[in-house]
Order: sequence, then structure tokens, then C-alpha cells
Amino acid sequence: MEVEKVSEETLKEISREMFVVRDTGVKEEGERLLELQIGPAHPGSGHMRILAWVDGDIVVRCDPDIGFVHRTIEKLSENRAYIKTIPLVERPSLLDTTPMTIGYVNAVEKLMGLEVPPRARYLRTILAEITRIASHFYGIGILSIFLGHSTGYMWAFGDREIMIELATMLTGARITYAYVIPGGVRRDMPQNFPDQLEKGLRYIERRLKEWEKIFLMNPVVERRLRDIGILKPEIARIYGVTGPNLRASGVDFDVRMAEPYEAYDEIDFMIPVAEEGDAYARGLVRFKEIEQSISIIRQALKKIPDGEIISPQISRLFNPLMKKIYSESRRVKLPSLMATLKPPKGEAVARVEAGRGEALFHIVSDGSPNPYRFRFVTPSFRNVILFKYLIPGHRIADIPAIYGSLDYFPPEADR
Repeated sequence: MEVEKVSEETLKEISREMFVVRDTGVKEEGERLLELQIGPAHPGSGHMRILAWVDGDIVVRCDPDIGFVHRTIEKLSENRAYIKTIPLVERPSLLDTTPMTIGYVNAVEKLMGLEVPPRARYLRTILAEITRIASHFYGIGILSIFLGHSTGYMWAFGDREIMIELATMLTGARITYAYVIPGGVRRDMPQNFPDQLEKGLRYIERRLKEWEKIFLMNPVVERRLRDIGILKPEIARIYGVTGPNLRASGVDFDVRMAEPYEAYDEIDFMIPVAEEGDAYARGLVRFKEIEQSISIIRQALKKIPDGEIISPQISRLFNPLMKKIYSESRRVKLPSLMATLKPPKGEAVARVEAGRGEALFHIVSDGSPNPYRFRFVTPSFRNVILFKYLIPGHRIADIPAIYGSLDYFPPEADR
């Protein structure tokens, strides 16, 4: 820690920035601000550093310092075959991997003109909602531990395990599934999967009622989150905020509704919205989204059609052994041509609604086996700006409460 004497010009700049959202009550000249560096090794900072200038214990200015887990995924992808980028794009988001692979693969499919069979689209939708529930429980668990609510942390990490087990049963892998491939999915659902999935969903429904008692109606939780870190809808739009953080400020926007992909346009569901825009509303919206995800999964299971799980444009390249494996076990062994996939020249954009918000994928193809350019924008990257504008004016103790309510995940922003 060090004491910084702030110039008049700097104070005016700080004032201009902080008064956009909240009047901190901190006045101008002659004041001395203390600079705090929280992280990047602090347990409350995640894989990032938070620079906070405080007057007493009131935060006057806050700057998120990101980039500590930058992995150059986009640049790495430009030196790899298209198919080998799938495991890269699903890593930054931890549990929320499937929406990311869907977005990337959708862009590749647009380049190649691939049509995805209806059954594969439904399987993708089911897995995307399973991972959304797991991701929300992860975020709720982190918010809980930031508040000192150890039970909430343990409950959330226990409940997300149910969804991880179901995803493992469907995909054969844990956390990073690489289940979505150009033209379809890697394998069909096991015979007993629908029963196990329904059992898991019923368990989560029961738990949501208990969550309401121990967390949402907990007076300590309410005191720590209500009227804290209020994000006004007009500010959310200006800053490009996305996902549950946007919807908790009263803005009814969700890519699944605005620009449906996979099977979402064939399913009836609601987009939970809250008007308050505070930290409590952001947590509440995530619980409500879990309820909607359960409804989406049930409808998808009911409507899922029989048929192929891989595009005929891919399956016609199967050799006899691949055909035998596919017909006997409903598993896709990719033909060698997929390793040197060469989409025609052009570019494609795809966007999806991931657990933390909208993710956008842009691929430029020059006709070679590698993407000429690949860029993807993650929801956490778009939401990180909120640290700068929501925290000033609050006490130091409110930093973890606001941080946890944003469900910000540093690796997802850094990529």
C-alpha cells in the first residue's frame, strides 16, 4: 500500500468518471487517496488485480487490471486446423463450455454450408442448458463465499456436480466435452439418459426451494446485496453489458430469443428480468434462469426427434469401419478429411447466449486448412467494465459482493 497525492486534474477526471453512475460524496482538492492493490494472488480477486483508490473505507475509484491468464487462444487457432480449435474455445469458460463450442462450430458450419440434423440440434440445446445450470451454480457458489456464506458455497458446488455428472453421461467427458462438431454431435444419448436427467432435474427443483430459504430470504444476504452496485438500464446499454447482468437491470435481451439458434425457436420459454439492477437482482435472475433451463431441457427431451446426429455431408465420407461403429453405437468417428478441413474463402459470424451472456465468434477463411483470422468476444470481457463504474462510492467490504454478483470469470475475459 502507498499513499498517493492526487493532482487536481486527476481528481476532476475521477469525478467525471464516477459521477456517471453514482455520487460518492467525495470532494475535491487536498484529499489524499490510498491506493489498494487487491490481487492477483488475493483469494477475493480471482485471476486478476483490482486497483482501488479509497478515502477511508469508501472506494473513490476502481480499475480492473486484467490479462493475467491471457492464453492467445485466437492467435493459436490461426495456426491450427479448424477441428483442433474446438478444445481451445471451450477452455476459458470453465463449466460453460458448450455454448462456446456451439458458437464456434456454427460459424464453421456457415462457412461450409453444413446442415445439422434436427436430433443433433436438440442434443446441443440440452447440453447447453445443462452447462448453463452448472455455470450459474458455480457463480452463485462464488458469490456465497465472497459474502462469507459457506453453506451456500458448499451447496452450490454440490448441486453443480449433479449437472456435471449428467453432462459426463451424455458426452463421455467431464467439463471440457468437445461434444459439438461441425455437422452434428459426437454421439447420441445413452438409453437411460432421459430417466437420469429427469431425476437430476427433480432434485434441482427441490433444491431451488431450499435455496430460497437459506439464501434469497436470508436477511444477511439481502443486507449485503440489496441497493448495492446498482446498474441502471441506460448505463448497461451504453457500456454493452450482456447476459444476466443486463437482464437484472430491466433490459429484456437474450440471443436465444433475439436470434434463435439450434432448437431454441421450437421451444417455449421465458427470459427472467428484474428491474432493480442491484447485486441482489443479479443473483435472483440467475436462480430464475435455472428454472427456465429446466423447462427448456424437459421440452427438448419431449420433442427430440429420431434420426441422424451427423450431417449426411459428413457421414457419406465414412469408411466401412466408421459406418459400422456409427450404426452399432451411434458414435461418430470423424473422417480424416475433417483434420484438413478447408472451408471456402469467406467469413462468418455466429453468436450465442452463454451462461454469463452473449458470446460472438468471427472467422475469416482464405481457403487454407487454418482460419486466416479468428476472433471471439466473451461475455466476461464485455462485463469487466462494470468494476470501474459500479464499485466507486461503496465501501471496501462491498467489493467482493459486487464482484460475486457479476459472475465475472477472468479466464473467460482474458482468453
